[in-house]
Amino acid sequence: MDAFIVSLESVWNDSGFAAFTMENGIMMLVGLVLLYMAIVKGFEPLLLSPIAFGCLLANVPKTGFETDPGVMQVILYGIHHEVFPPLIFLGVGAMTDFGPLIANPKTLLLGAAAQGGVFVALLGAMLTGFSVNEAACIGIIGGADGPTSIYLTAKLAPHLLGAIAVAAYSYMSLVPLIQPPIMKLFTTEEDRKIKMEQLRTVTHFEKVVFPIACTIIISLLLPSVTALVGMLMLGNLFKEAGCLDRLSDTSQNALMNIVTIMLATGTGLTMKAEDFLTWSTIKIICLGLVAFAAGTCLGVIFGKIMCIIDGGKTNPLIGSAGVSAVPMAARVSQTVGQKANPSNFLLMHAMGPNVAGVIGTAVAAGTMLAMIGSN
Repeated sequence: MDAFIVSLESVWNDSGFAAFTMENGIMMLVGLVLLYMAIVKGFEPLLLSPIAFGCLLANVPKTGFETDPGVMQVILYGIHHEVFPPLIFLGVGAMTDFGPLIANPKTLLLGAAAQGGVFVALLGAMLTGFSVNEAACIGIIGGADGPTSIYLTAKLAPHLLGAIAVAAYSYMSLVPLIQPPIMKLFTTEEDRKIKMEQLRTVTHFEKVVFPIACTIIISLLLPSVTALVGMLMLGNLFKEAGCLDRLSDTSQNALMNIVTIMLATGTGLTMKAEDFLTWSTIKIICLGLVAFAAGTCLGVIFGKIMCIIDGGKTNPLIGSAGVSAVPMAARVSQTVGQKANPSNFLLMHAMGPNVAGVIGTAVAAGTMLAMIGSN
């Protein structure tokens, strides 16, 4: 009988229940809430679902995920060593049409203007007690670009990875709720009714040259983001070359789906109670909202300025698409514009600043790395 009791005690002591804490329980509740948002409410389900499940796994005690060899350690390696974000960018590039940006190059300025939110939040984070490295990672949330947020945070402030990733992906999913009130606040009804001229046809030659030229110029200027920009443009080259359909299909479908699972689950695995349940997390989520709102605001304001300069040819609403939530932000511009004028079709015009925002966020990250360094 004594031996049986000892055996039961041994089983209990080896179980996760013996080391389970209230903090673990709170984080599991957070994971369940994220699952509810993803599956029931439909907020970025492809991303939030694996993030939430990874959060559940991360808060099971005694798993040995970070020390014992296995698939979880491989996933965490991919998160902390810049493997998954560039591969995600490969898929994004294969799914993205840079034609609207090439046809209307001035929309690049709208994408650049929207990155102002990154630096607004960076300043705010430093004023609220974060180090410059941490502030840079918080600021990049304003770009509404999850992979870039993870890429930069893994380099500069890996202890904040879980909170920043959750904030970035959450605000990406809430684009249709957050952006419209800001867009309406900074535009008039007449602004929103403006119809833009049809974009010119972009040649095959231009579409092939663009990713090659971008890779060379941006990589030479900011070598630290060559992996991100290079993979984004390589994916786009697969799409536009005309003879690489199999590679394009793999990049935007099978590979993209596999890497999304790995990246999102790995992000969830970083959401340990001891790292996540802090006042810093609450401040990060609040500052992330400030960053995203500021980026939207600055994009619309610059769109308004552009509208004045070109005599009313630019609908300021497309400036809100300068954040890099592709293509959701462009769809929001289309939706708000069409409510004001049912004959308004802004989607392709908004895709110009939208894809510029993807490039702009990577450039902003590279600028921070160049100025701050990863040490």
